[in-house]
Amino acid sequence: MIQPSALQKYALFGGLEEEQIGNILPFMEEEKFAPEELIITEGKPNDRIFFITEGQVAVVKNGIILERFGEGDVFGEMEVLDVMPAVASIKALTPVTAITTSNKSLRDIYKKDIITFTLILMNLARDLVRRLRKMDEAFAS
Repeated sequence: MIQPSALQKYALFGGLEEEQIGNILPFMEEEKFAPEELIITEGKPNDRIFFITEGQVAVVKNGIILERFGEGDVFGEMEVLDVMPAVASIKALTPVTAITTSNKSLRDIYKKDIITFTLILMNLARDLVRRLRKMDEAFAS
C-alpha cells in the first residue's frame, strides 16, 4: 500500500497532513488495469473516483481521444459528484495502478473526519475548474 507521505505531493491530497491521509487510506483500494482495458464505460454508471499512481489512461468519446491522464491525475469524479452515467469512456493506455474510493467510502470519510472530507472536495473542485478553464481556452482559440 502507498505511504501517506508519498501522496502529499499530489493535488488531490493538497493541504492534508500525513496523519489525515493515513486516516482515509483504509477507505481506499488499490486497483490495477491492463493496457486497452476499459476502466469506465460511456453511458454506464460509475460510483468510484480513480487517482492514478502509475500509468496513463485516455478519455475516449465516440472513438476519439479527448484527453490523456497520467500519474497524479484523477478521473471518475464527475459521475460520483453528479450521480449521472459516464459521459466518456476511460481506457488504460499502459499498465495502470490507481487508488479508488467509492461514493459510499466518501460518505464514510465525511462521517469520520469532515475537515479531511472538505479538503478532498475542495481539491476535486479545483481540479475540475482547471480542466474547465483548459477546455474554455481550447474552445476560444
